[in-house]
Order: sequence, then structure tokens, then C-alpha cells
Amino acid sequence: MKEFQDHLLKSKRIVALVGAGLSVSSGLPTFRGSQGLWKNFNMIDLATPDAFYIDPGLVWQFYSWRRFNALKAKPNRGHKTLAKLSMEAASKNIEFITITQNVDGLSIRANHSKEKLYEIHGSLFDLKCTSFMCNYVDHDNFKNPLTKALADTEYEYDNTKRKRKLLDDDLDKEPSLSPQFKPVKEISESELPQCPVCKDGSLLRPGVVWFGESLPLRTINAIDNFIEYDKVDLILVIGTSGTVYPANSYVDRVKVKGGKVAIFNTDIEDHILNGEEKDTWGFKGDAAELLPKALEPLIGDIY
Repeated sequence: MKEFQDHLLKSKRIVALVGAGLSVSSGLPTFRGSQGLWKNFNMIDLATPDAFYIDPGLVWQFYSWRRFNALKAKPNRGHKTLAKLSMEAASKNIEFITITQNVDGLSIRANHSKEKLYEIHGSLFDLKCTSFMCNYVDHDNFKNPLTKALADTEYEYDNTKRKRKLLDDDLDKEPSLSPQFKPVKEISESELPQCPVCKDGSLLRPGVVWFGESLPLRTINAIDNFIEYDKVDLILVIGTSGTVYPANSYVDRVKVKGGKVAIFNTDIEDHILNGEEKDTWGFKGDAAELLPKALEPLIGDIY
């Protein structure tokens, strides 16, 4: 840790690359941890433009549930550490940005500087007009529910009812109980979030990047400009494997220019933990707890 902290204090340009693992301590499972299902629907099938076109009511109920769970979660000490660094970096003569792959809004709620936060997959709390003729975007809308019709769609299970299920191979045992899913509502388009600018029934959609869509070009260009402008001394890889594009490209580009890498994750390859990877440190464990300790010499305690 001391070798890393010595380099940290000498670094003038720092990038943080954040993944879903950072939000686990806030109570949000990773995609793999949630098993990819919502009310027996495959989440991937719902996170597409086609799904929204076919049944926007179903898709909005899915995202109402996601927004609700993200709002229940609280920014953890890891989020607050990055937020504090974003606010203090300029006074320490440090150039700093955070690139987050998360859509949960926890970085913003931790008071991270918006100018230094790049949400490459968008945000659950941004709403965009679906009309090709309109570029309306409502940023950081934390209202819940968004419409009356979406009220009570935040819950995946109906906790007031339980379905009795007999085990076929052992009828002598007391029946087990399993929760029932709350049924999906039939919601008309007129009852879903609508664009306040168009005023013609054009729907608003979640401001996330769906499968099959391109990453936001302006955001990607801003990140590229930061990385290419001058050498990045240090990239912090937090709660992510950093192996999926474009995340893996940022790590590689920093290393090519002579920068160093520090990984904070629950899953780190042995050769990195053993110090066998050049210019790379690995800190295995809960990133929300490790990160504040690692950055303490630079920004002090996080409470």
C-alpha cells in the first residue's frame, strides 16, 4: 500500500474507472448477482429499443423497479471518496475525472463534481424524448414514481400473498412458501412519462444506453481528449474487471504512456496480487472500504 500511496501523492493526472462492484456495498447487486431476471423476464430482453417500441409500459415498469432500488441505496464511502477527490483536485493541482459504467446515480448523490463525472452508460435518472425531432433531456430526475400509473410497480414481489408449493418427492413435509411476483400492469402510453416540450404524446425513455445502441459520442470524446492530452499518471480501476470495451482500452492507453494502474476489486488475478504485473497494484476486497484507506494520504478521512 505504501508504494501505491507514494505514487498517488506524486500523481498530477488521475483517472478513476468505476464498475458495478463499487455499488454492491450500497445494496445494489451486480448484473451477474441479480441473475439477470426481473419477474421471470430476461433483463437483456427489456433493455433494448425494440422492447420499448413494442411495449413501453412493460419496459417502464422494469425501469421503475430499477430506479426505486437505486434510490433506496445510499452512496457508500467509496463513492464519497471519489466525490471528495473530484471537489478538491483543483486545489491540489491535480487533474481528475471519474469514468463510471454504472447507471445508478450514486456518484451524483455523493456530490461528485458533475464536470468531472462521465457516465458512459447513461443514468437511470436521466429521461430522454424518443422523438427524432426533439433533443429534450431531463437530468437527475429523482422523482418516484414518475407517473401515477407507475405507482406500486417498484416492487418485484407481492409480499402480501404467498404461494404454497408442495415438494413432489416428500409430501409428508410441511409445504414450503415462495413469494409471488406482482403482476405486470397494462399501462397505456398516455399514462407513461411524456415529453413536456413536444406536448404531442411523445414518450420519454430512460436515459441509459440500451443493448444495440452506441455509447454517447460527446462523453467518449471528452474522455479521449483527457487521456490523450497528456500522460495520465494513475488510473484507479474500481469494482470492475476492466476487460470490456471501452473500459479495457482506457487502462491499456494509460499504461502505454507510462501511467500506473491500481485495481480495487473482490476478484483480482493472482499474478497481479503477487506483484508480477508491471506498474500494477492489486487490492483485493470491498472497494468501498479499501478505496478510502488507499486515498487517505491525499484527501484525508471519509466519514
